[in-house]
Amino acid sequence: MFDIVTIGSATRDVFLSSSSFKIVEGKDFQTGKALAMGLGSKLEAEKIVVTSGGGGTNTAVTFAHQGLKTACIGVVGKDANGDSLLSELNAESVDTSHFQIHDDDLTAYSVILVHESGERSIISYKGEGQHFSKDKLRLEELETSWVFLDSLGGHYDVLEGAVNWAAQKGVKIATNPGGKELDHGLEKLKLLFSNASVVIMNQEEASQLLGIPYIEEKKIFQTMDELVKGIFVMTKGPQGVSASDGQEIYTAGVPDSPIVERTGAGDAFSSGFVSEYIRSEDISKAIQFGTANASSVVTQYGAKAGILKKDDWGPWPLVDVKRESLK
Repeated sequence: MFDIVTIGSATRDVFLSSSSFKIVEGKDFQTGKALAMGLGSKLEAEKIVVTSGGGGTNTAVTFAHQGLKTACIGVVGKDANGDSLLSELNAESVDTSHFQIHDDDLTAYSVILVHESGERSIISYKGEGQHFSKDKLRLEELETSWVFLDSLGGHYDVLEGAVNWAAQKGVKIATNPGGKELDHGLEKLKLLFSNASVVIMNQEEASQLLGIPYIEEKKIFQTMDELVKGIFVMTKGPQGVSASDGQEIYTAGVPDSPIVERTGAGDAFSSGFVSEYIRSEDISKAIQFGTANASSVVTQYGAKAGILKKDDWGPWPLVDVKRESLK
């Protein structure tokens, strides 16, 4: 019997940091800025870190560190990177017996180029992560109290199968859907939202999904409260986080902590929030621990090195959580 099962992406991540990377501005870039190096140049990397990544594995390690009996389901290739990734998870006491091993592609791989400011750009090869199979999930073999659904590579049949299984078995659902899941659109995602105890998205994602202007935060919450069975949590980057249980809005900022690089911050917050909510069912404490976990992760390279252990809430003061009635 597991406390929680995560289903989501699994990758091999390589971080390269160089003081020679430059940030340049340009209208051709989605964010208005780019991480640049000279075409044809050869730069020295001052630091390299090789680790496992992907939302499914990152969240699983937080849950395991918090003392929850955890299994992770993802897809890897029949290669050295896949073997290493599974070994890392097993060393963290995460059960990997339901992982899918696919043999006609390579384990997903990401190269993360890190600027000295902590900002980064990611080159991602999806590889075997594209081959999630509903038929190989074997969910009927699992006994668990919770399931956490992360990025599923856009496979709606996997999402639909997991949600229907959880609903039939009385398994509570928490989710931080990936971009390809959100691309399915609101109508298809209503199945997930109406069965989920916790839904986590960032403000930009929620705005785009609902077709509501980014600045109309109250309207976003009003709409999501009608769709989500349980709690809707909206992260806002450096501005912090807001959450609603349909009765009250909970709002908090972020602590003044150092940032080495930001990869995995969202996974750390989501899994930290869900871990504490499972433990105490206290939304304020869940926000505080999720924020503490994310703040710790961004102080180190990689999405797992800074994940907090059980009973460790990090060295920074807990964020102040304000509550306001929706009525």
